[in-house]
Amino acid sequence: MLELLKTLCMLDGVSGFEDQVRQFIREQARPYADSIREDAMGNLIVYKRGAKATGNKLLLAAHMDEVGLLITEVTDEGYLRFRFVGGVDRRVAIGKPVLIGPEHIPGVIGMKAVHLVKAGERGSVPKTEELYIDIGAASAQEAGEKAPPGSYAVFAGECVEFGQGFLKAKAIDDRVGCAVLLSLLKEPLPLDCTFAFTVQEEVGTRGAFGTAFSVTPEIALVLEGTTAADCAGVPAHKKVCAPGRGPVIPFMDGGTIYDRELYALLTGLCRDNGIPWQTKEYISGGTDARTFQRSKAGVRAAGISAAVRYLHSPSSVAAVGDLEEMLRLTRLFLSAVAEETQEVRHGAV
Repeated sequence: MLELLKTLCMLDGVSGFEDQVRQFIREQARPYADSIREDAMGNLIVYKRGAKATGNKLLLAAHMDEVGLLITEVTDEGYLRFRFVGGVDRRVAIGKPVLIGPEHIPGVIGMKAVHLVKAGERGSVPKTEELYIDIGAASAQEAGEKAPPGSYAVFAGECVEFGQGFLKAKAIDDRVGCAVLLSLLKEPLPLDCTFAFTVQEEVGTRGAFGTAFSVTPEIALVLEGTTAADCAGVPAHKKVCAPGRGPVIPFMDGGTIYDRELYALLTGLCRDNGIPWQTKEYISGGTDARTFQRSKAGVRAAGISAAVRYLHSPSSVAAVGDLEEMLRLTRLFLSAVAEETQEVRHGAV
């Protein structure tokens, strides 16, 4: 699964521009799926029959989009003004290389020269309006032709394994969830499953809304990347979670109070099968689960996440071992849900 995740992380998928990721997932899923459809929002809905016929009982979801930038203006000097797409800390963007559009026009995020910064400004982070992208254009016309307003930009960088089992890449949130779902799609399943690869999660879980109403599941399991703050100087109760300690199973976050029985099922599966696990020690963030849970008559929601340092930055960091355990725990969850139904598909072994 690691090589699959690396490939996914290097694809462009800023919210609203998930085309590359969607096409890759479609090609990977096609040989194993019973049906694939794309809805009006751009969500990719993949259905695969399992040993037990349960219809739309279970929905597995991961979002395809990543944080990034959107070009809003070309200055008279040939620089590009922009806005962030999704929750990006401005501090991590200054001086970082970016790639603009599908042609990957190289650029770098710049700001006012240090000798022009007043003393009172030096202790504060520049506002987004004070930042710009330099693509080396000689004129506004050249810059506008290469990167017109409305173009997206992704952070540039390599996907690298380092240290004691760690991975550094952009977009680990939530290509890790996509990698887990694709890996499961290639395996025999114990029950029918709908796999949703959603769009625009980073700007308000927008894609999940349409998916929830078109699939109408009983249970939704969301596979995610979640913020870790296990860094020097952070109080223990604010570290949230830590890479290397196993999958994160939340009981609550900023948008969802998760189903208590499903939470107990997941944590019990970990204990019974020797899977290290953790929960969020600080309530923060939100996922597509909030949207699935509130749709129609309500949906039972559960989550499994990978702890990711430096979330929403050009260099997110996760532990490879956690990713493998996420996949193993999800397999066990599918088997446990399958045991709840007695309807066996005719001819299944």
